[in-house]
Amino acid sequence: MTTALITGADGFIGSHLTELLVREGYKVKALSQYNSFNYWGWLEDVECRSDIEVLSGDVRDPHYCKHITKDVDVVFHLAALIAIPYSYVAPDSYVDTNVKGTLNICQAALENGVGRVIHTSTSEVYGTARYVPIDEKHPLQAQSPYSASKIGADAMAMSFFNAFNLPLTVARPFNTYGPRQSARAVIPTIISQIASGRKQIQLGDLTPTRDFNYVADTCRGFLELARCDAAIGETVNIGSNFEISIGDTLELIRELMHSDVEFVSDQQRLRPEKSEVFRLWCDNSRIRALTGFQPEYDIRRGMQSTIDWFTQPHNLAKYKADIYNV
Repeated sequence: MTTALITGADGFIGSHLTELLVREGYKVKALSQYNSFNYWGWLEDVECRSDIEVLSGDVRDPHYCKHITKDVDVVFHLAALIAIPYSYVAPDSYVDTNVKGTLNICQAALENGVGRVIHTSTSEVYGTARYVPIDEKHPLQAQSPYSASKIGADAMAMSFFNAFNLPLTVARPFNTYGPRQSARAVIPTIISQIASGRKQIQLGDLTPTRDFNYVADTCRGFLELARCDAAIGETVNIGSNFEISIGDTLELIRELMHSDVEFVSDQQRLRPEKSEVFRLWCDNSRIRALTGFQPEYDIRRGMQSTIDWFTQPHNLAKYKADIYNV
């Protein structure tokens, strides 16, 4: 049986990846960030909680990373600070977790002879598109401290392949959405506010475009890359190759939820002008060529599934729809 370690397993994508790997027959070690409440984040809700080994710790500690990567066949490294607005006020913490945390995981994987590492990047490293669709050769543009830290993390990860032959792939998902997504993201913000009965919804800029990818497809992309030897040493986009504006996304949500809610601009939700990423559209031809990957969810199907989850009262209760989550 293949043993997989998932860092950031307590997060949105990590919890879904945990469930997928268990279904696929992996022995899963799931890392949740240590806290004194013994709280495991979204791992509290997974269908396979009794089938996984939950670890509580922090990728910022190199000694701990070396401990948890022993006897592991594949590492899916998802642990990161991801909120862009918070990176404006706490950038140092992003370097500690995203850059140094990646260094710690790669060093530990190398020393323990881990057979495969999948390091998680983000489409934010591309910044506003200079051309579309965005392939892996697109220039990297640090338009926020968050994206800068992820550019640094990606470079650190790839250096371990180049310098030490660590069998590593950089997986670069575009904007993933679905059940359990953070309240700070735009889709949960809209759905949770409508479901809570708000007549007006506060939003930032509606003009940027995104390539939204349903979480089940993103996780399948991770798994396909982990099984593909030809992807070692490669940076690979995971996306839908479909572009939609934030405004049109919100109109779709409003239609699917049968809502007449009004959207109003909230200045605190606007990014600094030069920091806003105005256009993201994924060229997914590399992952298709390497693995045959094709998204199974179009935007309507994925959004309906997301709405169905968020509108269940016990799920909606976990979200604070009346405050702006940074």
